[in-house]
Amino acid sequence: MSQFVLCSEDNLASKYISDIQPFWHNNMQHGMFDGVREVGKKENVDIAYAYVLHPQALGSVVVSTGRIESLIKYKEVVYDLYQNGYSVFIHDHRGQGLSGRLLDNPNIGYVGSFEEYVADFKSFINQVVTEKTQHKPNLLCHSMGGTIGAMTVLRYPELFEKVVFSAPMFGIRPSLPNWFAKFLLNLHATLNKKNAYFFGQNNYDNQLFSGNELTHSEIRYQLFRQEYEETPKVQLGGVSGNWLKMAVQAMNEIEQGVHRFPIPALIIQAGADQVVDNKRQNRVVAKMKNAKLMVIAGSKHELFEEQDKFRTPCLTATLDFFRK
Repeated sequence: MSQFVLCSEDNLASKYISDIQPFWHNNMQHGMFDGVREVGKKENVDIAYAYVLHPQALGSVVVSTGRIESLIKYKEVVYDLYQNGYSVFIHDHRGQGLSGRLLDNPNIGYVGSFEEYVADFKSFINQVVTEKTQHKPNLLCHSMGGTIGAMTVLRYPELFEKVVFSAPMFGIRPSLPNWFAKFLLNLHATLNKKNAYFFGQNNYDNQLFSGNELTHSEIRYQLFRQEYEETPKVQLGGVSGNWLKMAVQAMNEIEQGVHRFPIPALIIQAGADQVVDNKRQNRVVAKMKNAKLMVIAGSKHELFEEQDKFRTPCLTATLDFFRK
């Protein structure tokens, strides 16, 4: 049994209505700031964020979310962190969630460079987080948010106290041979489609629970999809060729530089992950100084959205790591 106060699937449907939604509407503060200007563009990108300040905060946590995710998907996570004594800060990466989109088709996952994600993240820390809390924040990352978080820590080692990575995107499945991956990316670019969907990618699809690769928890999956149906603006489809090219560059950069990772890190691996490449994740983690790997056997990719038997150990380890 967890030593922390965490939500449970048993009563989550009713608790979401009676406690979590009112908490979100009554306690969260929302805003926008100007993200970095993309090269060749005339306007900055609007970046959406939200935060809640705990009146007797033990510390603060900054959340870096995964691809296609929005801060509205993290209502339960933010609620749990707050109930355990933390002020929480979260933003939507450019091109997704409630932040500004970058292409005419808002469904296409696109970024000019992962450096833009990092620049936005640094602005969020400077303009919002450090203005609102006296605590040096901890960082909690999921999936693509782990790529962005790792790059940010490597560039700005003074920003965070500790970091927890949930199923970080240090590699992507299926893990193709390098030569074949390069061939496909070059072919796509040759066809002048870098801002179009990569091969096989499509617009947002409200996939049935039975076919999903993200979680075993039906209630958490349905709540996530319900949030996205009620706020269609946050819906996002597959990735563009340029996003994939930039992701490959970012993951290579992390693997090459992670030996100088400067702060304590806990990496929580989803044992049955079908989204990120656990073999490469293991390789990267083995090069990190002061890092601990925890494997949650049988869990799918979305550790924060999983069944209690997977999610509770994940959040318990996270909170325990932050408190030590």
